[in-house]
Amino acid sequence: MTATAVQARPSTTQSADPTPRRPKGRGLGLVAWLAGIVFFLPIAWMALTSFHSEEDAATNPPSFAAPLTLDGYREFFGTGGGASPWPSLINSTVASLASTLLVLILALPAAYALSIRPVKKWTDVLFFFLSTKMLPVVAGLLPIYLFAKNTGMLDNIWLLVILYTSMNLPIAVWMMQSFLSEVPVAIIEAAQIDGAKLPTILTRVVAPIALPGIAATSLICFIFSWNELLFARVLTGVVAETAPVFLTGFITSQGLFLAKVCAASLVVSLPVLAAGFAAQDKLVQGLSLGAVK
Repeated sequence: MTATAVQARPSTTQSADPTPRRPKGRGLGLVAWLAGIVFFLPIAWMALTSFHSEEDAATNPPSFAAPLTLDGYREFFGTGGGASPWPSLINSTVASLASTLLVLILALPAAYALSIRPVKKWTDVLFFFLSTKMLPVVAGLLPIYLFAKNTGMLDNIWLLVILYTSMNLPIAVWMMQSFLSEVPVAIIEAAQIDGAKLPTILTRVVAPIALPGIAATSLICFIFSWNELLFARVLTGVVAETAPVFLTGFITSQGLFLAKVCAASLVVSLPVLAAGFAAQDKLVQGLSLGAVK
């Protein structure tokens, strides 16, 4: 009887389910969802407030059941007699797209030289690029203003293009260097054996392979350029006014402006949100490129 009981124990142990449960994984997923909801709540609140009247938007505590209206958007688009936002939106589009294109043209060969064909002390070069971002923006505001004033470049959209290009170029080179380091050198050597020159290698060999990284870099540079306010506020006036500067014009010391500001903020944010949604697959691939070896 005892021997039978002893022999029965191993069989009971072997019949147990060997698949381990993972409550920790479900807990992390729940935390991720909660974090996403917390980050999304301000955007949802801004969108809801933009459809309220100024009186309802200013109530404390806020009224969730307040009637919806499009007065904030009518005020933003100037249907009530105010200024039109389209010149400012066009200026932001031109400055952001032109500076991003120039950044890519300059950053791709620089990243190629630092990753696939590294120069001497390339780590020092990368550190120098990164150190340029450590300077406070306000510290360079006065010299740039005096330069723009003496050269007649104040209130000029192309001055912003040059500034945004110089501001985003270091971070673009830093990012693309890590992306291009994942390109197989054997493919480049094969192209060189076939007689391909450097421009052909960059455009037809390197660029298609590193396309996710290039897309991620382009989107980040576009976002930085679109959201920039300090230089645009100081260096522009009427002709080259950008969308963020136009948005600040709704904030006044008299009267209510919360609904109009929320409507303007939502409209100004739409191009960035649309670009991020359109390039979300490339953005995820680019930002995770090289994370798993």
